[in-house]
Amino acid sequence: MEQTKKNNRKKFVAGAISLILAFFSLFACMDIEEYPNNPRGNFEALWKIMDEHYCFFEYKEIDWDKIHLEYAGRVKSNMDAESLFTILNEMLQELKDGHVNLYTPFDVGRYWKWFEDYPDNFDGSLINNYLNQDYAIAGGIRYKVLEDSIGYLYYGNFSSVVGETNLDYIIHKMDDCRGMIIDVRDNGGGLLSNVDKLASRFVNEKTLVGYIQHKTGKAHNDFSEPAERYIEPSKRLRYQKPVIVLTNRSCFSATNDFVNAMRYCPNVSILGDRTGGGSGLPFSSELPNGWSVRFSACPMLDADKQHIEFGIDPDIRVNLSPSDAAKGKDTLIEAAKDILKN
Repeated sequence: MEQTKKNNRKKFVAGAISLILAFFSLFACMDIEEYPNNPRGNFEALWKIMDEHYCFFEYKEIDWDKIHLEYAGRVKSNMDAESLFTILNEMLQELKDGHVNLYTPFDVGRYWKWFEDYPDNFDGSLINNYLNQDYAIAGGIRYKVLEDSIGYLYYGNFSSVVGETNLDYIIHKMDDCRGMIIDVRDNGGGLLSNVDKLASRFVNEKTLVGYIQHKTGKAHNDFSEPAERYIEPSKRLRYQKPVIVLTNRSCFSATNDFVNAMRYCPNVSILGDRTGGGSGLPFSSELPNGWSVRFSACPMLDADKQHIEFGIDPDIRVNLSPSDAAKGKDTLIEAAKDILKN
């Protein structure tokens, strides 16, 4: 289990880096008050940046002023960089947000409790029992037609590019199947462009899947009116048969967005555990000492204008059974197969 959690962290970091690159140009400039480059100045700069730009204070009912009082007293003028990092990182963890990171030359501040206190519901070695050695690879997707004529694909990272031609081959291969299993467990996120590209193969009309808001001022509740987010149907091959998406708590960021989008596609069911959330698009800024901070700035909502920051519940909740795992079986895949066969 410890190795699995380490792999989760690696995938999460990979997904996080992809999102930083994707949105860096959008959030490159900030009008930040100047603070001195000393422990107090860096503390105040970080607190102020978050105060004016973080997007979930009211939704999470966080008293940021109270947190300032709690942590400001711990900052000393003669403290070293690592001691300052510890205080700043602990303050940021009060936000309980996996998209919040503090980057320094010697460490990266992060919050991982969003998945660490939940069951893994995933074992990569079990996936290998289904794929064996005769699976195909198209872009970042591994896929195969399983027994009982059920298609299976595993997409482990939305930062792994998948092309339109890749998807054409996959859908053509599974055209005669009873249905398809899309496994995105342990996918820590990546590029929203890949989310849209894949989801577009499962809708036949322009489909509203959510909304996005942007900060319009410095107050915690200063946001634009929600702007619609749609998935347009692909003009290429589209899949028309039943689809089951497998999820676990380590489905984060762009993967959370993918699961949300698939909820509004016809013939699609979500099976597994609640996703990890991470619905805020990231914003980056820099402290006087050169450390950078990343955090959620633009909230994304579902089609009912509800927050999905804390994750999305499955239609069918299934946990990985230790007895099944001991037999080399994945409980979630087996449950999905049974549903598609019937």
